[in-house]
Amino acid sequence: MTAACPTATCPTATCLADLELRAKNGDFGADPGTLRVSTAFVTSQCVRHSGRNGGYRNEVLSLRVGAAVGSCAVEPGTLPDDASAACAGRPVGELLEHPLAAVRTAALDAYLMHVLPHTPANGARPWSLPAGDSLRKSRARARAVVGLLGAVPGQRVLVVGVVNSLLEALRDRGLAYEPCDLKGGTTEWGEKIRTDATAVADRCDAFLVSGMTLGNGTFEPLREHAARHGKELVAFAQTGSAVLPRLLGAGVSAVCAEPYPFFWLDGGRGVVHRYGGMP
Repeated sequence: MTAACPTATCPTATCLADLELRAKNGDFGADPGTLRVSTAFVTSQCVRHSGRNGGYRNEVLSLRVGAAVGSCAVEPGTLPDDASAACAGRPVGELLEHPLAAVRTAALDAYLMHVLPHTPANGARPWSLPAGDSLRKSRARARAVVGLLGAVPGQRVLVVGVVNSLLEALRDRGLAYEPCDLKGGTTEWGEKIRTDATAVADRCDAFLVSGMTLGNGTFEPLREHAARHGKELVAFAQTGSAVLPRLLGAGVSAVCAEPYPFFWLDGGRGVVHRYGGMP
């Protein structure tokens, strides 16, 4: 199942390559060659929620263009030490051609956030996150994401980018799932995490996909599969929060967009932006 873009003023692309090309050409209203990154920074974070058995690490490259911040998560330790310094002050158009996928993705996200911010006019529906500890906020974000799925009990969801709170929310809905993550390992419930999502895609009815797939090159095969077979693909996006909404109707059925600062950075109230999917 796919969803059309909810408003006429919400431009979409046919695939990621088409979106990248249109951004480079300035088709969204601003020439990326005239925009510069004022600030580039890396957020490195470790978390272990109280009451959970395991933890995880995050490392995110973020680029600021005007008031907009675009981000791309990477595997911790893989980003060159000078990556952020090399981006500060550079034209966005130049960074859209950068050899590092993380830089290209963060630059595209920053550009689209600048020209198409998360507003109702651009198709976004705000969803408030409560204040609280890290686990409470994680569970609230998970409800916002899983609520976009139209899957019904008994169906199986491919989860690409394992977050235990998302799996918990799927379990609460009576949905089966296949957990996949390049890091492998096991879930909070001892389930094996597969490392090859495409190997199990055929036996899943819907996809729940992290925006991190944009930066590691695994997104397009999933989008193509969803489009070809008419399956739901709901994206939860800290990476590429402004990118994925532009692929609604092209294999992406819904997006829960979460631009920087992310829910895990502080205990105050927050907001995510939902596009498409279930109301």
